[in-house]
Amino acid sequence: MGNGKPGVMIYFETAKAIKSLDNETVGQLFKAIMEYAEDGVIPEFEGVLAAVWPFISHNIDKDSERYERIREIRAAAGRKGGKARASNDKQNQANEANASFDKQIKDRSFIFNIDKLDTDETAQQVQAASALARQNREVTIPEVDSYVYAAMAAGAGTKATPKALNETNIYSEILNGSKVMDDAEIPETSRVLIVTPTTYQIMKKSPEIVLDTDIGAEMRQKGVIGHLDGAAVVKVPANRLPSGCGFMLCHPSATVAPVKLEDYNIHDNTIYSSGAVVTGRVCYDAFVLDNKKMGIYYQAVTA
Repeated sequence: MGNGKPGVMIYFETAKAIKSLDNETVGQLFKAIMEYAEDGVIPEFEGVLAAVWPFISHNIDKDSERYERIREIRAAAGRKGGKARASNDKQNQANEANASFDKQIKDRSFIFNIDKLDTDETAQQVQAASALARQNREVTIPEVDSYVYAAMAAGAGTKATPKALNETNIYSEILNGSKVMDDAEIPETSRVLIVTPTTYQIMKKSPEIVLDTDIGAEMRQKGVIGHLDGAAVVKVPANRLPSGCGFMLCHPSATVAPVKLEDYNIHDNTIYSSGAVVTGRVCYDAFVLDNKKMGIYYQAVTA
């Protein structure tokens, strides 16, 4: 092989972007991917392949850079001499290489076409702007949310023993979380209680919560639980939270969730499409600060 790489990654998002293409065109694209990944041959595409190629080649380039970085780190570890210390150094650097691979920032992109005829025949109901909004609402935002919540749960400073939550114990379990955070000197202001719809329903049935004067008054007035023990209550769909999540009490200082790039565009009347081409890319990450991890209390439920 020209560059020593054993192969090339093809992502599911690529399959989604090309699923409407015929087999012959897909074959041309696959051949171009292999030649570009191995020997750097840049294809001369026209039409829809010219529109999707920048996104595909970007992922290939990104994976190639990551591969080279890991290979250099492992090569440096292999050059170190000595016996036990050299062995430890080698293992540490290999671990560092693997960690750098696993902790890469999430880089996601999408591309799709809104055919001009579809827009016309649906009385302007199918439009690029509404399709982009739907893509963000139904795909991008849920994916980012799920990634962030999973990182928070994994890095939580306190992971309580999983247990069944019900109307009789939900209030005391939430108070236990508040107590743990109080003992860890986590600020009381800006705390957030993240719950699933099931847990939220249990909370509304809890006599202890309903009979609490302030909370009960709010429920009677608005029909919702907005705050509990000083924390803002946020109800999140269960499919965006880790499996088996009961609730998560957290402080925003514990988690960093940077969005390095967020770019969405609608390309009208291009030479590659009869209609609009919608593209988007978002680069994001999430991690819990080690010295702030006690600002997250995670309670799982038993199956």
